[in-house]
Amino acid sequence: MNKWFFILLVLLPFQLFAQKNVLTDFPKGYTPEEVGERLSYRFVDSKHALYVGKWIGYYETFTWSGALEYAAMTKNHKLLKLIRKKFDYLLTEEKQYLPPKTHVDLNTFGSLALKLYRITKDKHYRELGMSYADSQWELPKEATSQEKEWAEKGYTWQTRLWIDDMYMITILQIEAYKVTKEIKYINRAAEEMVLYLDKLQRPNGLFYHALDVPFYWGRGNGWIAAGMSELLQYLPEDHKDHLRIMQGYKKMMESLKIYQNSRNIWNQLIDQDDCWSETSGSAMFAFAFIKGVKNGWLDEKEYAPLARKAWMSLVTYINEQGDVTEICIGTDRKNDKQYYYNRKRCVGDYHGQLAYLWCVNALLE
Repeated sequence: MNKWFFILLVLLPFQLFAQKNVLTDFPKGYTPEEVGERLSYRFVDSKHALYVGKWIGYYETFTWSGALEYAAMTKNHKLLKLIRKKFDYLLTEEKQYLPPKTHVDLNTFGSLALKLYRITKDKHYRELGMSYADSQWELPKEATSQEKEWAEKGYTWQTRLWIDDMYMITILQIEAYKVTKEIKYINRAAEEMVLYLDKLQRPNGLFYHALDVPFYWGRGNGWIAAGMSELLQYLPEDHKDHLRIMQGYKKMMESLKIYQNSRNIWNQLIDQDDCWSETSGSAMFAFAFIKGVKNGWLDEKEYAPLARKAWMSLVTYINEQGDVTEICIGTDRKNDKQYYYNRKRCVGDYHGQLAYLWCVNALLE
């Protein structure tokens, strides 16, 4: 037998095995189980992060949802009981914090209720969650002319063409689809996604924060990367919008691969080398890589090592209290480059905690 052929025959299985374990074998302190445990219990013990000081915000909603999914995936019944107890307390003693169905950021709360229904089968959670999902396409009497215009075109009246929306709207309608199996819900998410792709994705694959804000903000791009990843996992391959969304997703992943920095994460402004490394957007990009590899949308040999490097780096930004550091504060759009450079860096902010929990759950899938 040829010597080199023999060596190849011996080494190839080991190389394939190593490749398969890139997203499963982690050293102590870096496993998704350990990180998920730390962040989930940290959430249970944390106070509410209210939106404009009044209602449960999308950032708390998604952190809550991530902890809930982690508890369900790991069959941690103690944690699941604590999370459900916290939710039930919100529905009774703290119901003044329940968000109204008046804004794209606030309607996201319904996705948490629907996920809780899927796990517990408590119909009360379903009714609550569906009221948020359906109201997103029910034009209110006091709607503005612009909101009416979007509704007349078949989109949600909450459309505003900010890239953040493409997780907010998408995840709520996907959860409604999972619960009801009614195609109209995933159609809504897909059609909305195509609109945002057509309007906001640039030739380099990245997205402006909004039509009038020509900057590639990290977490904003993270929201849409995560939204496409979630949608593609449930959108039928023969759906009319599947190809368009997959093209947009892959184009973005190719660009993110280029801009992954020397710390193996991404900058606050993705394409600016002198901008600081930001964790929440980076975790969302890692999540999109992990989803792509595990679902076969991305080449495993190429993207799995990049996802691993990102995860290994991201874990080092968690402090002893279980709080993620270097998180960009909640950010409105602004046509001012320096504005994004100067955004406050937070510790333990839910925008970061939620993105890490997404990675945890994606790695455990």
